[in-house]
Amino acid sequence: IPCAEESGLILPLGEWVLRTACRQCKTWEEQGHHVNIAVNLSTRQFQDPQLAYKIQQVLKETQLTPSKLELEITESAAMLDPEASIEVMNKLKALGIRFSIDDFGTGYSSLGYLKRLPADIIKIDRSFVREIHNKPDDFAIVRTILALGDTLEKRCLAEGIESSDHFEVLRDLGCHYGQGYWISRPVGAAAFQTLLATHSVEALGQA
Repeated sequence: IPCAEESGLILPLGEWVLRTACRQCKTWEEQGHHVNIAVNLSTRQFQDPQLAYKIQQVLKETQLTPSKLELEITESAAMLDPEASIEVMNKLKALGIRFSIDDFGTGYSSLGYLKRLPADIIKIDRSFVREIHNKPDDFAIVRTILALGDTLEKRCLAEGIESSDHFEVLRDLGCHYGQGYWISRPVGAAAFQTLLATHSVEALGQA
């Protein structure tokens, strides 16, 4: 990815990933599965002046409902140029697209700008989750982020859930969403299709 960023290949690569993900989500939608798809945007993509146009074209081509698409940007990428980030995010939010702030807590966000960022979801970095059941400091940080998310009316997702201990602590704290190997390792579309066939989306979301 660093090489793709430096060479500029990340732009066509990122567009291919976005199109492929949206097309797959549309396929699941046509099969009656009500799932959303989240796609990471690199820093270079997020700074692309043609980003909004390209996303609109992909949505038009794949016929995916915009609200089914969630774009993930890192906290540090959003803060490189906060005013420009807010403008781009508002433009895409107007289409119905959702945003999440990835790796939250590892950058240097101004709370003033964080309040203005039109993100729907705050993703709690795995470094705070890894020892949440053993270290009071990590527990306190996650609890504070959840309280901040609640105050800003944003949902929270915990990354790096690797055990039932992680899950139970986060559930008791009221975390809305989670991801990690304890829930599922990364799988391809065919394997995920099997999960959809054997579990309800609600069960997968609550797992």
